[in-house]
Amino acid sequence: MNEILRFIAENTGGTYYKSFRYSFEGVEVPTVVYDDNRVIIMSPDKICETDKTIRTSKSVEDLANKIMRDNKPLFRYFLDGTRRTYKVDDISYGERIYPIIAGQILVGCCKRSQPDIFKSSLLEKQIVLVLPDCADKDDKKTLFFNSLADKINNLSVIKKRGMSFQKVLSYPDVELKEGEKYENKGIAKIQDEMVEAEKRMVVQLVKEKKLNNESYLIKDGSIEYKKIGTDDYRDLSAIKSNYRCVVGVSKTFNPELFKDKRHKTLAKRIAELPLFHRTQAFRYTNERAPGVEFCIWYLRIRSTERTVGLFDGVVKVEKILVSDEEQEKGLDSDEIDLISANLVNERNPTCYGLDTRWANHLYPVYLTEKYIKSNYISEVQFLNLF
Repeated sequence: MNEILRFIAENTGGTYYKSFRYSFEGVEVPTVVYDDNRVIIMSPDKICETDKTIRTSKSVEDLANKIMRDNKPLFRYFLDGTRRTYKVDDISYGERIYPIIAGQILVGCCKRSQPDIFKSSLLEKQIVLVLPDCADKDDKKTLFFNSLADKINNLSVIKKRGMSFQKVLSYPDVELKEGEKYENKGIAKIQDEMVEAEKRMVVQLVKEKKLNNESYLIKDGSIEYKKIGTDDYRDLSAIKSNYRCVVGVSKTFNPELFKDKRHKTLAKRIAELPLFHRTQAFRYTNERAPGVEFCIWYLRIRSTERTVGLFDGVVKVEKILVSDEEQEKGLDSDEIDLISANLVNERNPTCYGLDTRWANHLYPVYLTEKYIKSNYISEVQFLNLF
């Protein structure tokens, strides 16, 4: 008991306290928001599709019905990532006390080869620890924490359980501002690691030539990136190439960030989208990925008649602009219609009654999420590691 925590304290020069261990999913903590933090400006110069004539919305119902009759769905792969985070102890360095955060990260992809054949394709599992930067007593950053992970994995308690820590990460140990918590900094590091795992899985699918114009991938949530150096053109080119056939679909979003050119919210326009209609598409950039442009639009996949909130049944869709022509003229409106119509078809059958987010769920994504979460180590078993 406490063998891992004692070992960490001894090897980092800290003092551990045998604090109460718990899962952050079981207590109320501020949400780490990654999915929706950019203002989308709806103005003529921001239109991101070739058809500039759309004024309010456009129906894709007829196209969705045709795709259903022809039985030629665009999406074959469905990717999702999830993580659970835990506080396993407190540790002190100098006069300051920091939390030790642990996490389980699961990223998986499922494939639908036939209408009645849906199975797992890829799964990556990680167990990680997060310590404050000052735990690195050798001041060698990544090298020190990688070495620490190797040493922890050699402990008898870990070997007996047949488990291992893939990484020891670190969070900033700077003095907190009002309202900040070290716990949230640690959780953010685990979230970033999950996003990186999702990116690796997309790259793997591309290398295996599984994604093409007739076999698209839905990534659950926004398409995320850590900040890329502006001179790293090779990385930038790879991102665009890898995401040519990838669409990000977010179940939740902040409608207040959709604004007109006078910066007045257009949330009402999203809420009042007719069934199976999409908005016009607009472009935006993200400071986390300079040089990459995104195309974004909103789509109503369910009626409001049986939903609770006004935005239930609306999803946010985004795609990277890959070619020079797309960056200049915007995404082809026919492709936007094709993606939207296929998303309408992916809503059924529903997971009604099984998930409070049912109205915004795409069923294959729901199945993928359920499969991935079934691979978690139980909370009791995980916390007993420490």
